[in-house]
Amino acid sequence: GAELVLELGDDGVGLNFEAIRTKGEEKGLLLPDQPATQEELIALLLRPGFSTATSVTQISGRGVGMDVVNEAIRAMRGALLIETEPGQGTRFIIRLPFSLAVTQALLVRAGESIFAIPLLSIELVTRLQESEFKAYLSGEPLQHRYSERNYPIHNLGLLIGGEQIQSFDEVSDRRPPTLLFRSAEASAALQVEAVLGNREIIVKPVSPQFNGVPGISGATVLGDGRVVVVLELAALVRNIGSHGQRQAETRALRQARQETRPDKISVMVIDDSITMRKVTARILERHNIEVVTAKDGLDAVAMLQTQVPDLAILDIEMPRMDGFEVVAHVRNQPSLRAMPIIMVTSRSGDKHRERAMKLGATDYLTKPYQEEQLMQSIRRILGERALELIS
Repeated sequence: GAELVLELGDDGVGLNFEAIRTKGEEKGLLLPDQPATQEELIALLLRPGFSTATSVTQISGRGVGMDVVNEAIRAMRGALLIETEPGQGTRFIIRLPFSLAVTQALLVRAGESIFAIPLLSIELVTRLQESEFKAYLSGEPLQHRYSERNYPIHNLGLLIGGEQIQSFDEVSDRRPPTLLFRSAEASAALQVEAVLGNREIIVKPVSPQFNGVPGISGATVLGDGRVVVVLELAALVRNIGSHGQRQAETRALRQARQETRPDKISVMVIDDSITMRKVTARILERHNIEVVTAKDGLDAVAMLQTQVPDLAILDIEMPRMDGFEVVAHVRNQPSLRAMPIIMVTSRSGDKHRERAMKLGATDYLTKPYQEEQLMQSIRRILGERALELIS
């Protein structure tokens, strides 16, 4: 096949879950009364510095062995499984692709986008029962049962920034395709809108600014010229807890802003020039506009996870992540898609204007622009609310 499978095992007593739990509580990873499955306890073994050894020797006790092994396997786009039976021993199953460049992948549609997922990371493609899907959409935490294992159900589109389907009546497929994923760290049943088939793909690296985005391992070009993101399910599943927390924080921040400052329009100024940021901010503040600033595109993307302004003023030429990349990112995020963007640049050629408008810019201004020119654009875009709140 396209992968190498290594199985290492022993016939010992198996893992000591009581010792693992005790150490987890000592390190603050578990609360004393917190329930934990065997899979969750096994995942603790892969934490940096985690060890149940009572003394340090040349080969154990430092808590770095399993962590280092797991990181090395992940770096090679592989997977590690740990299976144990009390009194019968423990098995370590390592799955590695033969090639880091060419791999077999499953194409799926999640939300409005198509993604490629290496087959190596998928245990099984199945379908949810109608009752499971209905309960999941109602907000009930649910697990899919397969081969005597539980897989928490999640929507893949939601994990990558899409919008959750609100009603069971809105969907056409009430038994949606679902990808079962399992590793030593976590497991999940990831519901998608459609499975589009297998492909042999060449994985290409993505721009450096995406290195810190969980779940993106590369990109590939399909036969019809479309560029498709290659997902790393292990990273997405590991990020599920922080994803939910971040969404709750975003909602709380938006609500707090609306409750405490309902009398102002908010604008984000994104420019690598500190002078332009300060000048633009002063102009806006004179007109009773609340201003937040970002020093470049990457800074803006991070800030937009926790605050969504009424409008953004976006420079094109910036380091790390330029304005074109920012507007493309924003228009691909359902939670940000409606945010108006005024793109500004010192380049006056039609080529840059056409590209900006094609990507989804709301308006385009050439530096240096006049204060009244900027304010007219904002009033035109925001309409009646701007007329009421802008002085």
